[in-house]
Amino acid sequence: MDVFNDEEQQQIRKAIESAEKNTSGEIRVCIEKNCSEEVLDRAAKYFYQLDMEKTRLRNGVLVYLATVDRKFAIIGDAGINAAVPPDFWDETKNEMLEQFKQGNLVEGIVVGLNRAGLQLQKYFPYQLDDKNELPDDIAFMDGN
Repeated sequence: MDVFNDEEQQQIRKAIESAEKNTSGEIRVCIEKNCSEEVLDRAAKYFYQLDMEKTRLRNGVLVYLATVDRKFAIIGDAGINAAVPPDFWDETKNEMLEQFKQGNLVEGIVVGLNRAGLQLQKYFPYQLDDKNELPDDIAFMDGN
């Protein structure tokens, strides 16, 4: 999928690594062209397909983006959802949307990653025995 060039993919990966650096939390980015169902249902489907619910502290966060359909969602697992303020994900989406409206897809994703990383750091600080439970690469999906 040629949504992002190599440099942009590297920028997103570095933002994931940076966001995860001071936390035991896990963040993934999932990209596809089209979203064939309700965006939150689609994001939840990939959340489970990517094994994000299997983190030890249930503190995974998924940023999902359907580029052609111009839909996106950011969802967290039970652990992080129980910790963040009720409007946190909506506020994060609004900040991302401001960037997206300006045509800044990468910057919008990075905004979401940074905000999620700060909350994960606050509620799930880095532990000495921490290991990277999930890959930091972008999950490009084919729409199935």
